[in-house]
Amino acid sequence: MQTNLASWARGTNEGNDAEEILRRCVHCGFCLATCPTYQILGDELDSPRGRIYLIKQVLEGAEPTRATQQHLDRCLTCRNCETTCPSGVEYGALVDIGRKLVDERVERPLAQRLQRGALRTLLTSRLFGPALALGRLMRPMLPVLLRNKIPARRPAGAVPRHGGRHARQVLMPRGCVQPDMLPSIDAATLRVLDAVGIGARDVPAAGCCGAIQFHLDAQDRALDQMRANIDAWLPLLDSGQVEAIVINASGCGGMVREYAHHLRHDPNYAAKALRVVDKVRDVSEILAPHAQQLRARMASLPARVAFHPPCTLQHWQGLRSVSERLLTDLGFALQPFNESHLCCGSAGTYSVTQPSLSGSLRERKLQAIGETQPDCIVSSNIGCITHLQAGTETPVRHWIEVVDEALSAGDGGMRNAA
Repeated sequence: MQTNLASWARGTNEGNDAEEILRRCVHCGFCLATCPTYQILGDELDSPRGRIYLIKQVLEGAEPTRATQQHLDRCLTCRNCETTCPSGVEYGALVDIGRKLVDERVERPLAQRLQRGALRTLLTSRLFGPALALGRLMRPMLPVLLRNKIPARRPAGAVPRHGGRHARQVLMPRGCVQPDMLPSIDAATLRVLDAVGIGARDVPAAGCCGAIQFHLDAQDRALDQMRANIDAWLPLLDSGQVEAIVINASGCGGMVREYAHHLRHDPNYAAKALRVVDKVRDVSEILAPHAQQLRARMASLPARVAFHPPCTLQHWQGLRSVSERLLTDLGFALQPFNESHLCCGSAGTYSVTQPSLSGSLRERKLQAIGETQPDCIVSSNIGCITHLQAGTETPVRHWIEVVDEALSAGDGGMRNAA
């Protein structure tokens, strides 16, 4: 694609990066077939190719409008389009640039500014836990949109007290909302890691991975969060006290794996970010070599299980096959379903900022999954889990929770009571 950048963009880091990506696009349109929003809306401006044109126009000097902003907002950033692009267009990186440039030039309506500001503040605040507890008490009186965001309580159970004795140690960041919304996921992860002789720890100085701020018009704040996490994690990695950063929420894992990309122009953190990214592992990658060891100790699993691979797992990190192979090796009877490559509509805070589109995508996803008549749906990202559960009576769990329960049953129920 030929480009003629405006003078204000020419020679800047953002302009140079965007131009390199734009020139790879050959207008083929393959991306339209794999774009969830285009599948629903049928508007090319709500497809990757259409959004690429909009971003190109802005970079060439056209004045963006609220309509431009809306079309970019509707993008789920699922990156399904990248997996089918024959030219290797890094659409996700381009839309990040486009959103930042448009948001700098187009003021959002007051309601949107308040909503996004509240999400940025609350979801990364210590007040989130108390707010969630209050929400659970008032759940029947809340609007449906908020009610659906409050999952039922799941007991976490006891966590291993002797994890520090293991020779193998990993970092396991706690994340923002998962410890309060579904503490059972982290607890299950700690127990399963312990079962294969791996201890896990967190660093209090670390915080949110940066995804929430980054995707809600605060990219600079997100970069500061990334730097703070690097400063907290890197000493333990460099000293060999831990062998990896293990993440059980694919949304967080996808963001942390991109620290080197986001900080590539930072002379003080570019090299540090590369060292961190090299040590990031999804929990499925850590457990894959231990599948037979775990399976030998596990009791029976649900008869029919549907695995929903989050976009951040399959398109961002390319780990769908790793997770599915692990689940199969552990004895899961996975039921394939149509359109498993399409986004479920969760996409971080997208289900709050774009509820109609998000709901349509969830309905489409659950219909496809429902045709397999599963006893349980498993996934690997808290956002997808809570989003899907709000639309179905079928249990939706993190697969690590199901593995943990099968291990506990196989050990006579003693592990979770320890």
